[in-house]
Amino acid sequence: MSEGKEMSFWGHIGELRGHLIRSLIAIIVGAILVGFNVNWIMDHIFFGPTRNDFLTFRVVNHFSRELIGHDSIVLPDHFAVQQKKLFQQFNVMMSVSIFGGMVAAFPYIVWELWRFISPALHPNERKNSVFLINFVWILFMVGILCGYFLILPFAINFGLLFKISDSITQLFDLSDYTTLFMQVVLGMGIVFLFPVIVYFLTSIGILTPKFMKTYRRHAIVLIMVVAAVITPADVLSMMMAAFPLLLLYEFSIMMSAYTYKKVQSRTDVTLK
Repeated sequence: MSEGKEMSFWGHIGELRGHLIRSLIAIIVGAILVGFNVNWIMDHIFFGPTRNDFLTFRVVNHFSRELIGHDSIVLPDHFAVQQKKLFQQFNVMMSVSIFGGMVAAFPYIVWELWRFISPALHPNERKNSVFLINFVWILFMVGILCGYFLILPFAINFGLLFKISDSITQLFDLSDYTTLFMQVVLGMGIVFLFPVIVYFLTSIGILTPKFMKTYRRHAIVLIMVVAAVITPADVLSMMMAAFPLLLLYEFSIMMSAYTYKKVQSRTDVTLK
């Protein structure tokens, strides 16, 4: 979309289609790269949180040894995952490749979105939007890392160590583990985009910081519900997910207050 050039509705649709196609190509390229390295990714990243030498467990056990003299998290030596269907491993490989491609291409997808929107913005808005666009993909990546290093390991720890009888042999289905991985990691990445939604709603006058402060208690209940949805059924994982979301909500209030002041000052200048 070239600057200063009028476009018809179908012209805009055609322009958007070009950006979407390039974004899709970026996802496919990322998925192919992940697919070619899928063995290493499965061993070191995908199943990483099932091992005692995972970074999160090493950090927790380091402080446990300092405080109580022994490790507080010790997982079984072998995480037994079983394949129940003929093409299950192939389906999981495709899912992991597409998921990895989406995560790797996300900054580029956001940049393509900005390229489509930026010509319609005023110079000042365009300058501010550069910060916002970077903020979007950084928040998403922080959410992904939070899900992977903070929520997922404790969910797996609970699932592995919770036993109601020693007679039960733990065998985990590959698809179930894949669903858990995607649900937690991708779910946290999406939820961490909440401040961006707050920014837009405040910018167009729908949301105010006063409203967010007034209904903070309701938001806490909603956060608990969201945390329960994106994590397994154990309380520990839910609390581990809820804590960063509560911090994110408080950060969103500050962002809303900052944006609201800017909108108000802009309105005052316009009225004068």
